[in-house]
Amino acid sequence: MMITKLSRNFRALSAGAALSLLMLTAPAAFAETPKDTLVEGFAIDDIITMDPGEAFELSTAEMTTNSYSLLVRLDLNDTTKVKGDLAESWSVSDDGLTYTFKLKPGLKFASGNPVTAEDVAWSFERAVKLDKSPAFILTQFGLTGDNVTEKAKAADENTFVFTVDKAYAPSFVLNCLTATVASVVDKKLVMDHIKPMTPSAEYKYDNDFGNEWLKTGYAGSGAYKLREWRANEVVVLERNDNYYGDKPKLNRVIYRNMKESAAQRLALEAGDIDIARNLEPGDLDAVSKNADLAATSAPKSTIYYVSLNLKNEKLKKPEVQQAFKYLVDYDAISSTLIKGIGEIHQTFLPKGQLGALDENPFKLDVAKAKELLAKAGLADGFSVTMDVRNTQPVTGIAESMQQTLAQAGVKLEIIPGDGKQTLTKYRARTHDMYIGQWGSDYFDPNSNADTFTANPDNSDAGTNKTLAWRNTFETPELDKQAKAALLERDGAKRAAMYQDIQKKYLENSPFVFIFQQIEVAGYRKNLKDFKLGPSFDTNFVGPIAKE
Repeated sequence: MMITKLSRNFRALSAGAALSLLMLTAPAAFAETPKDTLVEGFAIDDIITMDPGEAFELSTAEMTTNSYSLLVRLDLNDTTKVKGDLAESWSVSDDGLTYTFKLKPGLKFASGNPVTAEDVAWSFERAVKLDKSPAFILTQFGLTGDNVTEKAKAADENTFVFTVDKAYAPSFVLNCLTATVASVVDKKLVMDHIKPMTPSAEYKYDNDFGNEWLKTGYAGSGAYKLREWRANEVVVLERNDNYYGDKPKLNRVIYRNMKESAAQRLALEAGDIDIARNLEPGDLDAVSKNADLAATSAPKSTIYYVSLNLKNEKLKKPEVQQAFKYLVDYDAISSTLIKGIGEIHQTFLPKGQLGALDENPFKLDVAKAKELLAKAGLADGFSVTMDVRNTQPVTGIAESMQQTLAQAGVKLEIIPGDGKQTLTKYRARTHDMYIGQWGSDYFDPNSNADTFTANPDNSDAGTNKTLAWRNTFETPELDKQAKAALLERDGAKRAAMYQDIQKKYLENSPFVFIFQQIEVAGYRKNLKDFKLGPSFDTNFVGPIAKE
């Protein structure tokens, strides 16, 4: 009787009161989530900002993909293609330099303001001029703060024209426009929240293009609108009634920050959440055996890796870099820590993308590693630190490496932190070693090839802050090969070029690639149409309903 009364009252609560009760509910006390609300347990401690012109974290991308619109999106039925989102159609000029997009008629932002080509152009302009971490996805096409208003402009209210600097493979250009940084923001609304700035050597514009407000604000036109983000606590999305596509089935979606797999499983079993997103192998197995629950999975284009910062003189030695690749117990990690949630993969291109190399040449070989360390003049070993987000499976992998590195005389100190802490330190290049994940910003091999090879300015003042830059790694010849692959329109030849780059990368790079993610989730069986997508920004909540 008490359970029935609680459930009935819970469904009748206002959104704010429902959120408060959800946050306070103990996992052991059964409380059915509201019928019009989806509640997900998810490790969202990596979120730093909600501004799509700045956001560059995996969790944030899931929020923005459900709340902002793009010109085009990845076609989930055929990931070699894109499909129109705001764009009704598009064409490419004969010289391959000009892309013209026609917008769908009658589009509106959540605010009620019309979506126009001017909004698209201004969204490109603000992303380029802000020059935050993801800006390179657009600036790689020759866009600068000085030319962006000519290269990305509105020809009329419903026509957007984008001019690139080289005749790239069209699939590459279009795939880049599926990235979060290409999200279209409501210019009129954001202009009301502009913060004046004093131009300086670091920032030459007289305003912040609404960046400070958009860190927690919202100016999109997606299926849901952002109502609230509280760091390390919760994200709340509410249905956007002005959305032009298929209307979301539920009124709101609540992401609760839950980092522990066991806590997510218990909350799922108790009915306190509808979906558990970070299940470890043991908890995934338990969910699969529960009659009230179900599990689903999807291969993801997300790679887990360990990187070595070459600012550390010992890690700078090529022999040390190779030695570390032989000091990972891949078999043990595969059979325990990532069982069911990943598969060993030792190159930077994920399986499923053009040109991915499916070779895993490294095994745990302490003797081989010792030979390499001796060759580097470090036969007695040395001490080093690793920054680790305090979630699984990365914590477990770091602890496993701590043990295997010790067998070769290398003393590893693990420095734990939440996602925001470890990412901030990593992006500042103040780490020794870092274990993390990289999800392709767009479904094209250049997304990974570029970030792992490009580093045109290795100084701390460098603005192209790729993963190669973060680890002070320079490989100009491979970068040159990757750039050449962008201009190859023959798919087979382009694939072969990327395979050659990966083979050379295996032999000489400060990255230890460990596995490719298989994303899993447990959910309550009363959910309908819940699916995981092929990338971190294709997990859509709009189609989900409750029985």
